[in-house]
Amino acid sequence: MAIYNLNINGKDHKVDVDPATPMLWVLREHLNLAGTKYGCGIAQCGACTIHLNGNAVRSCQLLVSAVRDQAITTIEGLSENGDHPVQKAWLALDVAQCGYCQTGQIMSASALLEKNPHPSDEEIKAAMNGNICRCGTYTRIKKAIKSISKT
Repeated sequence: MAIYNLNINGKDHKVDVDPATPMLWVLREHLNLAGTKYGCGIAQCGACTIHLNGNAVRSCQLLVSAVRDQAITTIEGLSENGDHPVQKAWLALDVAQCGYCQTGQIMSASALLEKNPHPSDEEIKAAMNGNICRCGTYTRIKKAIKSISKT
């Protein structure tokens, strides 16, 4: 076990965990931030996507020992009231069906739009690649991202 000082959603947190613990489990089990979902456990589905220094990363394979002093943002930290432009677009266009993957989808889309406010279709496809939606809402996801990129 080791003590880690983590900056998550703009707040400092101290956790005492095994250095090999994935951030997904630190977030969910130790900090009660359950918005980040467990999907596959091998960084292939995107359900566990968070931001690390603004970059979309898979938290199921990101070890707490690798984070150090980098800033983490989870879905809970994207906006206090669910009013981030991506979250609003998701609601306006009724993107989610079952909703399980949507946290990861939203985190990937928001990281893309932060770096590239006007992505092309190919850039959207590349940024969202690996975020699996078992309900197949890919067309609505792309529409939601495009709706924001026009503003």
